[in-house]
Amino acid sequence: MGINLLPSLFFAAASESPQTNHLPETIHRVPILELASVCINLTLLLVFLFIVSARQVFVCFGRIRVTKEDSSNHAALRRRAAAAAAADREEIQSLVVSRSYKATLFCSFYILLVQVSVLGFDGFRLIKEATQGTGKQTHWTVLLLPAAQSLAWFVLSFSALYCKYKFSEKFPLLLRIWWLTSFVLCLSTLYGDGRGFSTEGSAHLSSHVLGNFAVTPPLSFLFFIAISGFTGIQVSRNSDLQEPLLLEEEAGCLKVTPYSDAGIFSLVTLSWLNPLLSTGAKRPLELKDIPLLAPKDRSKTNYKALNSNWEKLKAEDPVKKPSLAWAIFKTFWKEAACNGIFAGASTLVSYVGPYLIRYFVDYLGGNETSPHEGYVLAAIFFSAKLVETFTTRQWYLGVDILGMHVRSALTAMVYRKGLRLSSSARQSHTSGEIVNYMAVDVQRVGDYSWYLHDIWMLPLQIILALAILYQNVGIASVATLIATIVSIVATVPLARVQEDYQDKLMAAKDDRMRKTSECLRNMRILKSQAWEERYRVMLEEMRSVEFKYLKKALYSQAFITFIFWSSPIFVSAITFGTCVLLGGQLTAGSVLSALATFRILQEPLRNFPDLVSMMAQTKVSLDRITEFLEEEELREDATIALPRGISNVAIEIKDGEFGWDPSSSNPTLSGIQFRVERGMCVAVCGVVGSGKSSFLSSILGEIPKISGEVRICGSAAYVSQSAWIQSGNIEENILFGSQMDKAKYKRVIHACSLKRDLELFSHGDQTIIGDRGINLSGGQKQRVQLARALYHDADIYLLDDPFSAVDAHTGSELFKEYILMALATKTVVFVTHQVEFLPAADLILVLKEGRIIQAGKYDELLQAGTDFNALVSAHHEAIEAMDFCSQPSEESETHYPPDSSVLMSKKCESVGNNIAAMADEVEQTSTPSTSDQNKAIKEKKKAKRSRRKQLVQDEERERGRVSMKVYLSYMTAAYKGLLIPCIILAQTLFQVLQIASSWWMAWANPQTAGDKAKTSSMVLIVVYMALAFGSSWFIFIRAVLVATFGLAAAQKLFLKMLRNVFRAPMSFFDSTPAGRILNRVSIDQSVVDLDIPFRLGGFASTTIQLLGIVGVMTQVTWQILLLVVPMAIACLWMQKYYMASSRELVRIVSIQKSPVIHLFAESIAGAATIRGFGQEKRFMKRNLYLLDCFSRPFFCSLSAIEWLCLRMELLSTIVFAFCMILLVSFPHGTIDPSMAGLAVTYGLNLNARLSRWILSFCKLENKIISIERIHQYCHIPSEAPAFIEDSRPPSSWPEYGEIELVDLKVRYKESLPVVLHGVSCIFPGGQKIGIVGRTGSGKSTLIQALFRLIEPAGGKIIIDNIDISTIGLHDLRSKLGIIPQDPILFEGTIRGNLDPLEEHSDQDIWEALDKSQLGDIVRQKEHKLDTPVLENGDNWSVGQRQLVSLGRALLKQAKILVLDEATASVDSATDNLIQKIIRTEFKNCTVCTIAHRIPTVIDSDLVLVLSDGRVAEFDTPSRLLEDKSSMFLKLVSEYSSR
Repeated sequence: MGINLLPSLFFAAASESPQTNHLPETIHRVPILELASVCINLTLLLVFLFIVSARQVFVCFGRIRVTKEDSSNHAALRRRAAAAAAADREEIQSLVVSRSYKATLFCSFYILLVQVSVLGFDGFRLIKEATQGTGKQTHWTVLLLPAAQSLAWFVLSFSALYCKYKFSEKFPLLLRIWWLTSFVLCLSTLYGDGRGFSTEGSAHLSSHVLGNFAVTPPLSFLFFIAISGFTGIQVSRNSDLQEPLLLEEEAGCLKVTPYSDAGIFSLVTLSWLNPLLSTGAKRPLELKDIPLLAPKDRSKTNYKALNSNWEKLKAEDPVKKPSLAWAIFKTFWKEAACNGIFAGASTLVSYVGPYLIRYFVDYLGGNETSPHEGYVLAAIFFSAKLVETFTTRQWYLGVDILGMHVRSALTAMVYRKGLRLSSSARQSHTSGEIVNYMAVDVQRVGDYSWYLHDIWMLPLQIILALAILYQNVGIASVATLIATIVSIVATVPLARVQEDYQDKLMAAKDDRMRKTSECLRNMRILKSQAWEERYRVMLEEMRSVEFKYLKKALYSQAFITFIFWSSPIFVSAITFGTCVLLGGQLTAGSVLSALATFRILQEPLRNFPDLVSMMAQTKVSLDRITEFLEEEELREDATIALPRGISNVAIEIKDGEFGWDPSSSNPTLSGIQFRVERGMCVAVCGVVGSGKSSFLSSILGEIPKISGEVRICGSAAYVSQSAWIQSGNIEENILFGSQMDKAKYKRVIHACSLKRDLELFSHGDQTIIGDRGINLSGGQKQRVQLARALYHDADIYLLDDPFSAVDAHTGSELFKEYILMALATKTVVFVTHQVEFLPAADLILVLKEGRIIQAGKYDELLQAGTDFNALVSAHHEAIEAMDFCSQPSEESETHYPPDSSVLMSKKCESVGNNIAAMADEVEQTSTPSTSDQNKAIKEKKKAKRSRRKQLVQDEERERGRVSMKVYLSYMTAAYKGLLIPCIILAQTLFQVLQIASSWWMAWANPQTAGDKAKTSSMVLIVVYMALAFGSSWFIFIRAVLVATFGLAAAQKLFLKMLRNVFRAPMSFFDSTPAGRILNRVSIDQSVVDLDIPFRLGGFASTTIQLLGIVGVMTQVTWQILLLVVPMAIACLWMQKYYMASSRELVRIVSIQKSPVIHLFAESIAGAATIRGFGQEKRFMKRNLYLLDCFSRPFFCSLSAIEWLCLRMELLSTIVFAFCMILLVSFPHGTIDPSMAGLAVTYGLNLNARLSRWILSFCKLENKIISIERIHQYCHIPSEAPAFIEDSRPPSSWPEYGEIELVDLKVRYKESLPVVLHGVSCIFPGGQKIGIVGRTGSGKSTLIQALFRLIEPAGGKIIIDNIDISTIGLHDLRSKLGIIPQDPILFEGTIRGNLDPLEEHSDQDIWEALDKSQLGDIVRQKEHKLDTPVLENGDNWSVGQRQLVSLGRALLKQAKILVLDEATASVDSATDNLIQKIIRTEFKNCTVCTIAHRIPTVIDSDLVLVLSDGRVAEFDTPSRLLEDKSSMFLKLVSEYSSR
């Protein structure tokens, strides 16, 4: 009743005559309700200011009072206040802001925006009336209400916002009173306006009425909030009960993304992202800041769903090839359908504008059909744009998330397949190719989600466009349809050409990636053989093949771009031409409506080439992935696995026939009959290439089974011949997914003789191992593998030559501690070349040419003679040679019976007393050196502790803005940047001619149906076509220039990066996982090849288009600049705010991609070990976890783009609405309707263009990070020059081969301790030097220093009077020969492996093969010297690979030859043979031999004994053996006593 009474009183007062009203004349002009509102708001504002001032006064008085008191009291009080504030801050643990508080803020700021808009509108109207001098004048008092309201709501809004920072759980009383009062005033005004409409009709409508109506709903909400009083802010305080929980949570790490449970308002406005962007604006984001994905978005969920559908499809029809595309559709169709609703809604509302333009132009021309038609039209335009903005953003975010789901599911499937590939399938897919499936093909399939809805939306858009065109141009719209179909059909042949180029481009990229991956893995051998230049040239040649197809692909893309930018011009010209020919009447309204329709149709038509190209690319990628997923897997029935304890037989093979190549007529293994009881120890021996490793593979089920049966009872552990070490620390490698058991772990470390090695590492077992175990010696890698197997506590142990890489002492210790003790109760099958370990075996198998030719115990086989006897006698020859060399020693005269090795058995844990006595004697005499050794170890540990730095560091990333230098380096990379101005000019001319053609059509046609045209129909069409088709040629020029520029820049950057990587020092490859480098040469390079030039061109074109739109709008209504300028400032601020987070997110995404690729490459290399331990599930989990680590920042990065675009589009929609209201507000006749229509036609595109402009800039900056990353690798510090022209050695150098080491000090990295401590000695020319020492004593480091793979930290190496540090690296390395510890073969042919530089004739190569005992084997092959070598030489045994390395050395005929454990992987007989060849072929050369087998170095002229990086001894073997305290004698006695 009271509410009804109040307005009636106001209206009664308002209806009084002016004579009886005592208010001043000016104030009288203001309606009484408005005046009341002004007074109440200003009063409350004064109360607010009084309260704020009073608080400040009290604070000041407080300070004055304190200064009068004692200063010490003052300090104490201040401290107490500070402590209380700190305690308060600490007490508040977390702040939860409810949706009601967010809604309150939104309502307050919305009302503020409305009041400011009303103030702006009234102010503008006043200015306009004053300048035009019309008779109707509005008084300035009209501004009183909006000004007071704006001021009041400014204070109210920010007071509400301040509550959050004060942690207020209730709103202040004044605020609540103010909201209640405002609501009552609003209702009263609504009542008054209702009465006004009933009496005056539409004449009562004004900006104040509309404003009041607009603020009623939010004020109603604030009314209820004012009554309750609660802010909705929940402060959780720190209590003792909560503390344990809070300690567990790392900031941000365990928090799931707010997206998962966001409300509708939050989802629509994307405000759930605000906390992350706020953090990013304050400091660079880290991975821990990024919340976890919601469970439905995680890789595991999507992988399970897709894999399930894929398996169902395969099972439905095993004969028919399953469709991966159908499996993807079945998995994600619901997600795609929901997204399609937004896509459809966005498309429908986008056509509202073009449809209504005709009516708008007619209205401006004076054809008004209903009152306030202009405002109604403006409101419809605004609403349609608003709906379009919100639906488009949801559509785009939806397709991004869909793409992310598909990518993560497919990556997991490809990874799982990689772990299960059979050996024959593995041979047809190299690791480089498999990485490419994941890095490129999966990415492309995921990216297709962007084009998913275009297939059905294109017909819908064409139908809508034709409907609008039919209304405007009548039957001529049929011509539009025909022209559109012609435009689309014209792309079909182009699409086929594009698909063909894409196929070839991908194949060429695969080849390059495969070779790059191989080069990176084997960079050490390339550098030591001085082959890196040859392989770099090979990669450049492969890139040139790839570049040829890239060029064709980009130029065909440029032509397609031209066709489709021209297609809307072609369609519009055909439509207007047909309409004129048919005698149709064109008006400005119908032309502008048609042009707006063409402009909307232009987008799908322009995107059609991308769609066609993307469909072609996606089909290629899907086919490649399908082919890979269809490859043969390891047969599950290859072995019959029985549970532990079910049988006493551990391993049984019946009639086994196996072959790596099932199609070959010669099986690898045949006639295998084998039975092992539980707890037996079985040794497998035989000459090189006899099938020993294949035999173990047959037990594991790795080698394809042709026939027979394999049974194993219990779990297995496998140790491969070539050590496979994971990236990570030593502890992780040993535990290999098992739980830590400290006691068991210590026992394992002891059994594997790793304790001392771990003490030498600064971080102990936490030391990070470099890529492929680069910072471990060969022996350490092997022992880590053994420790991994032992900790696994399996029932069956399969060990492939585990003692080849360790020294004699460590080997004996390992055999005793590991096989005889730790594995005493286990079933052990071990391959070995060390004959001395055979007596301890319960069963010995002798293999020859893939058959078990002998089986039995040591004594039985020895008596049987034949092949086993030959192996044993070869070993004894070596021992006898050692005895012969050590004759001068008294102790060694009688203490070595020929069959000393027979003394060893599984039960006997010590050797003969005579040997024990000698060992005791040696140990007693070497006590001082042991104490020195301990001292050295302590010193080393101390030095290492002082520098707690690891070899492998986290991947580096730039922070903050992308440097302008990066942009400039790219823009000037091609033709010194001269093409950039040409591209901008071409785009500008295109835009100018486009606007001119639209202006011409709007100007030349009559305003309404009855008006006369300004020109003839022929002139109209000819001028339009000349302008339109003229503009399309400039687009062609731009497209060609962009492609030309992009090609040149990409090639220049690639070559620069490749050359820098190949010139990088070895330390770079040791400390950089190959995955990081592969990431740059594959993914980043693809972005530079295919993406960045078009992003750059797109940004330039969008910028110029945006300027064109603003130019046209300001030409018609200059007042719009009043809003455009602040909008531009707001846009730039928001873009800067967004980019702070976006840049870091993209960098994190790039970095998180590397571990995925690295795990991929690593797992494929170690697939046999992973399967041998049954760890596929754990590695699969690890892969899914890394995929989620990548998806987290990726998801936030996608959402952040949409967050920005939404806000940009809302701003531009407001500008457009303002423009519309201005045009409607102008009196009829003051503005040309056709020009106003043109402004609206262009204005319709403003929001899309603005968001596209910001988006293209942000995407360009995000993509340019690829250039930033490539740039990093273009500036790697280079190793020494390959040639130093002023200091080149003579061509005959070295003549004598004398090597002098002078106080040589070596460290692997500045931050790491010294490894070699002042080594000084001389190796005389032409002598044989043996280099021995315990594992990790610095032997291999010395060789690396000789080849300058590591530069000395001090001292020098002199070869034939030339300091090697003064000459070029190629000059040095090309004169040295090496047979390395790890025999490496490159993919290709035997000829290519022996002579990659193509310097030798076939005859020379055959001679080298014959000398290295490979001649007969190669002659038996079908292709002879062109016999293929697979990746890593997988189709050759390790021993055969070692013999190929010997062949390389024989061909090179260097004066200095280094053998680094060269015969570790061959049997004693082959070892003796190799030694004889070396003695014969290199008799005049200096041969430096590192060996753990003492017989290999016993006949050397000199022996260098290293201990902890120092020279322990250096003398002839005979003298060292005479010295009872000699370390060498100790090593000899250890070897002989094995």
